Amino acid sequence: MALYNTPYDAANTAVRAFLTKIGEYYLERSFNTSSGLAKKDWLKIRDEIFEGCCAYCGVSGVKLQMDHLIMFNRQEFGLHHPGNIAPACSPCNKRTKNNNRKYNSWENHLSIICERNKSKEQFFDRWKRIKQHIDEGDFAYPKLTEGESKAIKIIASNLYERIKTEFESSIELYQELDKEFIK
Repeated sequence: MALYNTPYDAANTAVRAFLTKIGEYYLERSFNTSSGLAKKDWLKIRDEIFEGCCAYCGVSGVKLQMDHLIMFNRQEFGLHHPGNIAPACSPCNKRTKNNNRKYNSWENHLSIICERNKSKEQFFDRWKRIKQHIDEGDFAYPKLTEGESKAIKIIASNLYERIKTEFESSIELYQELDKEFIK
């Protein structure tokens, strides 16, 4: 829970809710990983596909968190979909940034982690497992057309700006009402 909530928090939450619903649209069912079939999907991805290991560093025997490979945010517009999640230990679930302060792709993130952990020889095996998970099998990530990707980006960006603006307008309205009726 945030210690200080801003209009940006509300807007980001709206974008994530939108990306969740679009992911569910392509999946053709709910993907609420806290229970039911979606939780079973997550456990299968974590325990069978990735053998209970962090997809990035390979550590096992620690609590693994769900990482969105294509980031679940308004910059990358990754969908909340089983083909877009992989298990990550807590340190690896903190996405690295490039020199421009933008988040790295999962591939660059993996490369940095393998280099940092002096396990460069593991890079290709881990990359191949993640790539296979994204592209193949029961959990393959939707192969979006360029038009679909652009539509998602445009709608999510518009939603972000509209929520942020609506929040700011609500504050201005309250201040105006406060002057007229309360003070």
